[in-house]
Amino acid sequence: MTRTAIVLRPSPGDAQTMARLAAHDISARALPLFAVHPVEWSPPEGPFDALLITSANAIRHAGAIPALPVVAVGEGSAAAARAAGFTVAITGASDGAAVAEQARAAGFTRLLHLAGRDRIALPGVTAVTVYRSEARDLPPGALEIARGQVVLLHSPRAARLFAALIDRDRVPRATIRIAALSEAVAQAAGAGWEKISIAERPDDARIVSLAAKLAIDR
Repeated sequence: MTRTAIVLRPSPGDAQTMARLAAHDISARALPLFAVHPVEWSPPEGPFDALLITSANAIRHAGAIPALPVVAVGEGSAAAARAAGFTVAITGASDGAAVAEQARAAGFTRLLHLAGRDRIALPGVTAVTVYRSEARDLPPGALEIARGQVVLLHSPRAARLFAALIDRDRVPRATIRIAALSEAVAQAAGAGWEKISIAERPDDARIVSLAAKLAIDR
């Protein structure tokens, strides 16, 4: 039996994820938990020697961005930065704190983090909010479609909300397999799932590959 993959990330990232799942011959359904909106902002006092990008949403919604090298948290953020014409100096393989430390070791000591409103503060990094993610008002029973399926979780915030909605809709966690982007995402999802697996690296291609494996009963 092949299970359907449920994609929870907001547009337009959900379309990219579903296209990758289709390339693995996995059917998918989109159920965005959040809607992303730009926030008016202005650059704080610098100078800065690099931009820290921990989500492709920062590139999509920030508007005019200083022409600085980019320190990207993962391949997805790096690809978005390159597509927008930025030079990616460093691509991380873990999380924001780890890539910020990697950047400092490489001489990028003054990082400007183009971030979402809901974020984890990073020591020694100046952050500015350039977008916000608002939870969508999903009606009771909306998460019933996840029963018996594979769910992709791209962020700790999405993981927490998904777990809360599953419990609200009384869908047994033990019927759902989880593909988590990182250890932090897996921890945010909590326990009780049929299976929860963590991508080798925090990028969309890796979590899609993981979800494709989870979608097929062995």
